Amino acid sequence: MSVALAPRIRVRRSPEELRALAEAGAAELASLAPGEASAYGVVEWVAREFDTGAAAVACSMADAVLPHLVATVLPGVDVLFLDTGYHFAETVATRDAVATGLEVRVVDVTAEQSVAEQDAEFGARLHERDPGACCARRKVAPLQDALSGYEVWFTGVRRDEASTRANTPLVVWDERNGLVKVNPLAAWSFDDLLDYAGAFGAIVNPLVADGYPSIGCAPCTARVAPGDDPRSGRWAGLAKTECGLHE
Repeated sequence: MSVALAPRIRVRRSPEELRALAEAGAAELASLAPGEASAYGVVEWVAREFDTGAAAVACSMADAVLPHLVATVLPGVDVLFLDTGYHFAETVATRDAVATGLEVRVVDVTAEQSVAEQDAEFGARLHERDPGACCARRKVAPLQDALSGYEVWFTGVRRDEASTRANTPLVVWDERNGLVKVNPLAAWSFDDLLDYAGAFGAIVNPLVADGYPSIGCAPCTARVAPGDDPRSGRWAGLAKTECGLHE
């Protein structure tokens, strides 16, 4: 099983150096053809420019495609899992399977307060009354703190997930978090994701086959009707479409 490991401590390059790397990487990788080639190209670029210990993979555990892909080039890479305290049991089981089945180091990233402590201060079910505040406390702030020890992070964001993600670049300077952000799967479709999982045996959360193409915290995630926006089940019925991690 995964454990609450602390991120590795390391000396980081300056923001100016990292920003220049991001700009150079974006220019170099812009010519890659969409699909699997571009995904490997991004990971290989990271392996060339960064030490394994300077990289982190953010994974929601909807599937293990991204950590599987990255670990083929960067074995032993840190995989950050936002343990919000509200996850489906299937998501926790997927995290445990990733921790034991892949050559990665799963790091549980937790909020400053437990769910019980948050309830005591702000009242129960903050996610219903102010989902933005709940996400900020249980996702955005903890991840920002965890990322402070790295130079580059991988995300599984894809352009086909929602209109708000349609222009997702392969490599970009992440101003808010102060490091390089890479999106190797940006050009992939949902079918590409499942094809990769089938071809290489990458773990997929069983909820995906049960109508949950995008999986977050259990109270804020609903099934999606066939053909609907994959993220329409997140905060269904609200204007909210993002938790804040990628805004």
